[in-house]
Amino acid sequence: MVERPYVLLSCGMSIDGYLDSAGDERLLLSNDADFDRVDAVRASCDAILVGAGTVRQDDPRLLVRSDERRRQRVAGGRRPTPLKATVTGRGDLDPQARFFTLGEVDKLVYCATGNLDGARRRLGQVATVVDCGDPIDLARVVNDLHGRGVERLMVEGGGQIHTQFLAAGLVDELQLVVAPFFVGDSRAPRFVGDGCFPWHADRRATLAEVQQIGDVALLRYAMSPRFDGS
Repeated sequence: MVERPYVLLSCGMSIDGYLDSAGDERLLLSNDADFDRVDAVRASCDAILVGAGTVRQDDPRLLVRSDERRRQRVAGGRRPTPLKATVTGRGDLDPQARFFTLGEVDKLVYCATGNLDGARRRLGQVATVVDCGDPIDLARVVNDLHGRGVERLMVEGGGQIHTQFLAAGLVDELQLVVAPFFVGDSRAPRFVGDGCFPWHADRRATLAEVQQIGDVALLRYAMSPRFDGS
């Protein structure tokens, strides 16, 4: 039996595979109906994880937004919103970021061993800082989450953390939303990085569902035999 959470990777991208533009203004890759779908997925999970770059650049709240979904979680004996986790090599995150200040839920920072002490001095009042090896070992991260009772983990980005989870073979399900436009700028961040996925037959994902949501398309892929289809 695999002793780790079910890992669901969620991503939105342009038709040509970009996560954002190269400019300062955030590129909107989804629509209101899909944002509500993502909120429902969040509400179904025990933890949400993003990379440190996403915390710095996007300052996300990572909360369940729907009052009804929050009430349902509480009625089921859970916190209104899932545990929040991030992974960082340097540990130089702002303790005033919304990741830390919003939501009455545990916040976990998985930090590379060499910068652990500094991260604990900076963030120890707002989060639990956990050693995740040097170099960072994502298997160690998900095993630690499993030990904290996380059975279902949602990984929301960005591109570097998506690449690392996929390359490590730790993803059970990929939910990929494709926006109806091209970015066409090689300076912009892409969904996955170069060189991590040499093609071979057992890396071929299984397309489990295609759904139109307004002007975007949701593609659900089974990435492991653990895919539950729910």
